[in-house]
Amino acid sequence: MKLKNWLLAATLGVFAFVPIVIHAQTVGQDMKNAGHDTADASKKVGHDTAHGAKTATRDTEHGTKVAAHKTAEGTRTATRDTEHGTRVAAHKTAEGTRTVGRDTEHGTKVATHKTEDAGRTVGRDTVHGTRKATDKIDGKPESESNPPR
Repeated sequence: MKLKNWLLAATLGVFAFVPIVIHAQTVGQDMKNAGHDTADASKKVGHDTAHGAKTATRDTEHGTKVAAHKTAEGTRTATRDTEHGTRVAAHKTAEGTRTVGRDTEHGTKVATHKTEDAGRTVGRDTVHGTRKATDKIDGKPESESNPPR
């Protein structure tokens, strides 16, 4: 029976170690495959990074051109608006100056006219008061031209 046990053990041992050998070859291949996968992934990351950098550069360049165009357009618009505002302000200032001149001229004429009227009135009142005082001093009786007060 010893021989039988030994044969059985040998047969079972061979079958027990065969998967280890096969498995060992698989682990080696898996290591190789992992190395290749890592290399491929590194290459892909490098290519994708380069592509992303190129895209970012193109987008930045485009954005810079658009910003420069918009800035120039805004500057032209601001210049036109400033020029227009200056013309309107000058026109309004000239119009206001003319209005002030006309109003001052009118006010001066009115003041002169009123001063002349006042001078005439003062003169008449002075003459009338002097006559009245003279009549009272002379003893002229009260009459229509010399009513009592």
